[in-house]
Formats: sequence, C-alpha cells, structure tokens
Amino acid sequence: MFEPKFTITSKILANIKRIAEITSELNSRHFSKVVLLELEKRARALSSHSSTSIEGNPLPLTEVKKILKNRPEHIRDTEREVLNYNQALIELDKKIKLGVTFDLALLLRIQKTVTNGLIADFNSGKIRRAPVFVNDPRKRQTVYWPPDHQDVLNLIKDLLNFIKKNRGKVDPLILAGIFHKQFVVVHPFIDGNGRTARLATKFLLAEMGINTFNLFSFENYYNQNVEKYFARVGELGNYYDIKNKMDFSSWLEYFTDGIIDELLRVNGELEKMAVPATEELKNYHTKIFEFINVHGRITDSDYAKLTNRAKATRTIDFKKLLGLKLIERHGQGRATFYKLKEK
Repeated sequence: MFEPKFTITSKILANIKRIAEITSELNSRHFSKVVLLELEKRARALSSHSSTSIEGNPLPLTEVKKILKNRPEHIRDTEREVLNYNQALIELDKKIKLGVTFDLALLLRIQKTVTNGLIADFNSGKIRRAPVFVNDPRKRQTVYWPPDHQDVLNLIKDLLNFIKKNRGKVDPLILAGIFHKQFVVVHPFIDGNGRTARLATKFLLAEMGINTFNLFSFENYYNQNVEKYFARVGELGNYYDIKNKMDFSSWLEYFTDGIIDELLRVNGELEKMAVPATEELKNYHTKIFEFINVHGRITDSDYAKLTNRAKATRTIDFKKLLGLKLIERHGQGRATFYKLKEK
C-alpha cells in the first residue's frame, strides 16, 4: 500500500491559498473567444517545446512553432517528439471534456502517444518488462535504480488507488504533486516517463477542478531550471533502499511554486491580449479566427462563405482586426490573405 510521507508546511498552505486566489480571479473575468483561442495555441506550443526540451530535445521555441504550424514532410525524431506531445495535449483536452477516467488505461495511452514512432512497438503503450536506470550525463554514471519491472504494475496500481481513495479528502494540488513525483520514482516505462508524468499531472489537475488545461504550461516552469526540477522530482540511490525514507514536502513546495508562476504568466498574457470594451469583437470576427486556426490563413472569399456580410462590410471587419494588431495582411489584390499576427 502506498502511503507517502509529507508535511503540509506553511509555505505549501500559503501557496495553495495563493493559487485559489489567482484561479478565482481568472475565472471571474471574461475574455473573448478570440483571445482564448490564441492563448491556447501559444500554451500548446510552449508545453510541447518545454516538456521535450527537459528531456534533451534541442529545438528552440521558434522552430517548434513552425513545426506545429506546418508539419514537415520528412520528420526527424526531434520533430516527431514535439508533434507527438502536441497530439497528446489535443487528445487529453478532448478526454477531459468527455469525462474520461484517470486510470491505468489513460496512462498507457499517453505514453503510447508521446513515444509513437520513436521506440519499438512492443514498448509503446506497455508497462516495462525490463530494468531501467537513470544516469547523470555529466558524471556519466547511474544515479538512480528504479524498482524491478516485476513490481511496477502493482506500484502504479497502488498509486492510482491512493489518488482515488483520497479525492475529496486531500487538496487536489497535493494529490497531483504526489502523483507526479511517485510516477517518476516508479519509472513504469522504458521511455517517455517524464513526458507522461507531466501530461498525466496536467490531466489530473483539470479533472479535479483546476482546469486551466488549454492555457496552462507548468512544463515551462520546469524547463527554466531543468537541474532543479530533476533534483526535486527525482531520487538518488536504489528504490528499495530509499522507498520508506522519501519525503514529498520539499517537492510539493516546488510543485505549487511552479503552478503559481504559471498562473501569473497566464494572467499577464491575458492582460496584454484583452480587448477594450469599446473594441469588443463580435461573432463574425470570431469566425475569422476560428477559420485561421484550422487553415492557417483566410481570404475575403473564405470569409464570404462564413457570413452574409457585404464585401464593403467584410473589408471593415478585416481593417478592425488589423488595427487591433490581431491579424496581419499578406499578398496583394486577389492574392490577399490574412494570418494571425505573430507575437
């Protein structure tokens, strides 16, 4: 039976209170669908970049944005990692809305998605059947020995049972934090453990009511100081020697610090992107953004098919969005098209 050791420190309590305040403030404010769509796109790119970067992917954020926007014809492994992570984000968002249960099947599906095309099929979407080791690349030596593969399935089931049993009894932030670290400690897969842990934690937070899934990228916080993240989330030594000595308190302080940092970032982004009431966008403006998000661009003829507004009025609509610096014009004459303005 999994019974984690932790203390609710004054810092953790203060962080939980602060997170509740920021979340309440965000939920009480109204933002246009256009603003939220743009922020969702940014958050997915940032999460895909940050989470794969933590694992050593060298692609910069600018390159990640290009890859997500225009999928390359011939995909390298570094690009596939990013595309897989983005696909997992999209799939999990749909599952949250459908009320899919947080269980072993979900964890297996996440790992299968993030490792698709990167590892052998018999290891993708499957609990490991072989030993793994965690190495320190700087020292070129093993620093952590996870549990034997014969014990992994039961350890993950124990973790999921702990989460299920304590819903409504323990604060969601504490449960999500404990899940994240223990999942990494167990290391249930041959590959993709870190990416799966971060995605699953994000899903668990959303499922338990902290649903900033589309706007939220705590992967970004971890990526700002990867060494610190690994030091807090990981362990040193042999699992069987340390399993009863682990204390989650320090990690939970760091974990909740990261959520505050990310919520403040999101709040700042929303402030910058908010449209003044005098310039409020209408439903027909939203159709422009929705079309661009799907197709990458829009022309006047595309817009004409979406609305019954006259050509002169459509021109005014585009001018308004150009004036608000939400879109940008490309081409000339009949070849004119519009795209979202790069931030």
